[in-house]
Amino acid sequence: MQSNEIALSTHDPELDALVRRALMLAESATAPRTRTAYRACWRDFESWCAAHRLVSLPCEAATLALCVSHLSGHLAISTIAQRLAAIAKAHRSAGFESPARAHLVREVLKGARRVLGVAPRSKDPLLVANIRRIVANCPASVLGIRDRALVLCGFAMGSRRSELADLNVGDLSWTESGVVITWRGSKTDQEHAGHKTAIPFGTEEDVCPVRALRAWLDQAGISEGEGTVFRAVDRHGHISEKGLYPGSIARILKRASRRAGLDDKNIAGHSLRSGMATQSAMNGASERSIAQVTQHKSMRVLRRYIRDGGSFHDNASGRLGL
Repeated sequence: MQSNEIALSTHDPELDALVRRALMLAESATAPRTRTAYRACWRDFESWCAAHRLVSLPCEAATLALCVSHLSGHLAISTIAQRLAAIAKAHRSAGFESPARAHLVREVLKGARRVLGVAPRSKDPLLVANIRRIVANCPASVLGIRDRALVLCGFAMGSRRSELADLNVGDLSWTESGVVITWRGSKTDQEHAGHKTAIPFGTEEDVCPVRALRAWLDQAGISEGEGTVFRAVDRHGHISEKGLYPGSIARILKRASRRAGLDDKNIAGHSLRSGMATQSAMNGASERSIAQVTQHKSMRVLRRYIRDGGSFHDNASGRLGL
């Protein structure tokens, strides 16, 4: 899926170096995790085409329409949209027009949206009561200290799984009031402009994210300049030198929730982020102050959390006098 639009060869070493750099920069226009997801989507599409003796590159609009019909039987609309984006990217990179733009494909996708619906399958937000319960049931082991810091910091930061996984010790700045985190890249900051999030000390020591973070770093022996903050811990308490994968954060949170006696079926890594926004809204925080922490670029998405959180607090039906 690499672009071949600059795939030329010259006898000038300087120009050849510029060609290689241009290709590298073009590849870097897409986030690494997006590229990985696109490659997996493209492999699946190639396999599906091969199984039905259809041409994948370039594929006809009818082929892609049939693929959308196939996918609509077992995937969500958002996942199908990602598949189409990957297929479109592969075609553009190879110098072909995207078949996803064809009228037939758009109509089949439109029909799939009507049949399947487009409402996101949201996970349950974890609110303060849940967080307290989870933290209280973390064991007094290295694993428990890591889980406690991960849960409290993830909640206070309103961060995504990928941001928690990529958090580096060098991104932490300790002050008398708490810790300031410099985010150097995220889903909505692909160009690494960076932003800062200040996490103040909590009023209660046992649920203070700053103290929990400090306790984990001290327990793990992780000091400034020594890589990622949150790392894997095996059953013997040995701490890995490598950071957690984003996907493992959901598993850690589910396990911590089960320890606390919570139903983890609809809990995921995103439950910390949505919980922070929901709880803040319930406590009267403004959209602006919540977005400053979560770095939501879409107020529509943020307001979905806020509506959920404020559904009983600012409710016209509750003022009917019934």
